[in-house]
Amino acid sequence: MPTPRTTTRQRLIQAALELFTAHGVTETTTKQIAELAEVNEVTLFRHFGNKHGLLLAAIEEAAVFTELGQTLVQQADQADYIDQALKEYATTCLEALERVPEMVRSVVGEAGQYPAENRKALGRGLTQANRYVAEYFDQMIQRRQMQPNLPAETLASLLNGMLLGYAVIEFTSEFHELWQSREEFVSNLVTLFLQGALQPSQSVPSGVRDLSADMVHSIFQRAKKRGLQDYAIAYVLFGAGLSAGELVQLRRSDYSSTRHQQQLQLAQEFVRPLNQWILGKRYGSYTKNPLTQWLKSRKDVSPAMFLNSSGQPITEADLLQRWSSLTEGILKPPTIEQAFQTWCVELLMRGMSIANLQVLTRRELSELQPFVDRAREKAALEQAIRLDQA
Repeated sequence: MPTPRTTTRQRLIQAALELFTAHGVTETTTKQIAELAEVNEVTLFRHFGNKHGLLLAAIEEAAVFTELGQTLVQQADQADYIDQALKEYATTCLEALERVPEMVRSVVGEAGQYPAENRKALGRGLTQANRYVAEYFDQMIQRRQMQPNLPAETLASLLNGMLLGYAVIEFTSEFHELWQSREEFVSNLVTLFLQGALQPSQSVPSGVRDLSADMVHSIFQRAKKRGLQDYAIAYVLFGAGLSAGELVQLRRSDYSSTRHQQQLQLAQEFVRPLNQWILGKRYGSYTKNPLTQWLKSRKDVSPAMFLNSSGQPITEADLLQRWSSLTEGILKPPTIEQAFQTWCVELLMRGMSIANLQVLTRRELSELQPFVDRAREKAALEQAIRLDQA
């Protein structure tokens, strides 16, 4: 059973939240709060000191951002797409703020009137909530092998700062033309983060670590023994040079083939050819290969191209686990990015220009130059070996 003290405190906090939400902090008096909570003002002062102390307690008790941050972290292992997780988090945050516009206006307007200790406590509360979002960013950075431009803590601070900034502008000004709707703002915000601050690590390290033909064929042999899906995954990774993020987003309808070619439809109307020849070995034909065999074997109705053990669309965590198993004892460390590096070097050695490779990969020329250097190095070595054998 709750104690009378706890009951009184909860009644005061609930009354404060109700009045702050309806009338704002400025227009709400301690007398009104006490009356709604059915206590006297002395009791309010004894519990919270003043109205601003009660406001702080109400914010901490509500813990909206902390709970949202905790939920975001819990979803890190299940989320297939980081963009969707961020959109849901941002939308839910803004919806929560939109339910209390008067309170937001008052908190912003009265911030300078808060006692120093209350401002510090409010700051600590926001910082704690921010840490959960930072933890989410940190997990996703590690899982997706990203190289973000900013630390996870900074990314979280910027994201939450932008969300609060949106709320302040929406609730304190009218007829602005900064954005057309909340949906547009959220979409642009997530795009900014994914393409600017959280771009998956696709840039090439100074030393390209492409794989030898023997290593790649060993991975294919192991994948074939493990089953049709693993065989198809290896085929797509090395035949089209996809990243982990691109592969898990593939749908059955994204694959098309004829007697003369096959290709994959990626995001943003981006097409990637799927090669049947990989490092000197042909893996089937355009119409019969590891991928077509996997798709024809499917009895389910899921639109996803690849599935996890539960029959759900494969996640990056699932994919990285499969890749680690496929490359155990072959690659150290088992970095899935090496499939893309191997694909790039092979295309260049087979005569593709760096300009055309840029068209296929949508990478900057500066990012592709290390692949050109590596291809030249391998070509020179192969020529030297041929001359020695002549």
